[in-house]
Amino acid sequence: MRFIQTEDQMAIHNAIESIMRRFPDEYWMKKDQDHEFPWEFHEAIAQSGFLGTCVPEEYGGAGLGLREAAIILAGVAGASGGCLNATSVFQHSIWGMEPVVKFGSDEMKQKYLPPLITGELMVCFGVTEPDAGTDLTSLKTTATREGDHYIIKGKKVWTSKAQQSSKCLLITRSTPLEQCRKKTDGMSLFLVDLDPKYVHIRPIPKMGRNAISSCEVFYDSLPVPVSDRIGEEGRGFHYLLDGLNSERILIAVQAIAIGRAAIRKAVQYAKDRVVFGRPIGQNQGVQFPLADSVARLDAAELMTLKALDQYDAGEPCGDTANMAKYLASEAAFEACDRAVQTHGGYGYASEFHVERYFRETRIWRFAPIANNFILSYIAEKMLGLPRSY
Repeated sequence: MRFIQTEDQMAIHNAIESIMRRFPDEYWMKKDQDHEFPWEFHEAIAQSGFLGTCVPEEYGGAGLGLREAAIILAGVAGASGGCLNATSVFQHSIWGMEPVVKFGSDEMKQKYLPPLITGELMVCFGVTEPDAGTDLTSLKTTATREGDHYIIKGKKVWTSKAQQSSKCLLITRSTPLEQCRKKTDGMSLFLVDLDPKYVHIRPIPKMGRNAISSCEVFYDSLPVPVSDRIGEEGRGFHYLLDGLNSERILIAVQAIAIGRAAIRKAVQYAKDRVVFGRPIGQNQGVQFPLADSVARLDAAELMTLKALDQYDAGEPCGDTANMAKYLASEAAFEACDRAVQTHGGYGYASEFHVERYFRETRIWRFAPIANNFILSYIAEKMLGLPRSY
């Protein structure tokens, strides 16, 4: 990403590039093929201090903004082909704990943020359910209060890093839907222990990002102390909503970085590959798709920069955050697809890495929100058209 403005931001950029040189494409290819968590990389990031980038200084963090987090994630995703296998190791530590930072009690912050920053505490994110994907208000995981504890029952899916984490940021329904005035009321957010006596985890076989497991997680009457509830009971949906804009912006940042990495691979191959006595990069049929992708990635980057500026300035950024995620995820996937096509048959081979980029960028077209829903948002919120769902 080309948005570094200060000496401190340049120092962050250089430090990340230095770390990533120790973890080249071959490292990530092997971790992906072996379905093995990259603990060495996690340790390197923890030692760098970057896990506390956005955590307030009073809890041991750097107290920096989303732009600095973006510089880190862009470097990790694109500098050496780490892609989602790399960013998923720690991105929740940078921004996923925002509900705790903003709405957690001081006791909770003092207890959990310092070990998060050092890497001693790893946290996953439990939101999606089998029968409640985008329709979060229909979730069925329940939290029933019994004295100074809640009892949590239910099932979550696509919980990344559940096997490596000791805590989970978990959204539940604490008041039955039929008793709520609004569908978005009655949900509570907790930071729960993944106690194996009550929590059962099963990884889901999947297409890509195989160094990081995505899991089904079953909660069988898990007791959770009231002190591990974030903010007020029944306000969990609103606490989650507060962090959605930053999530969309940082996804856009990662997508653009990976798209650019794919184009770099394709350009180098197009220069080196000679067919019919000339490099294939001399052919307009090869040039034009790559040039078009560069233009699309640059356009997505401009929207992402606008969203970053608005977010760090405390301005409303829902429109730009959603458009940035949409434009970047579409442009990145297309860039990776074109990189595979440029390589021809070798694009299908693991050793050239672009097939892994292709597999990993596919997820952003439907997660954490499908791009069709972003188009619906634009139609309803920005164009004033009737809601379509």
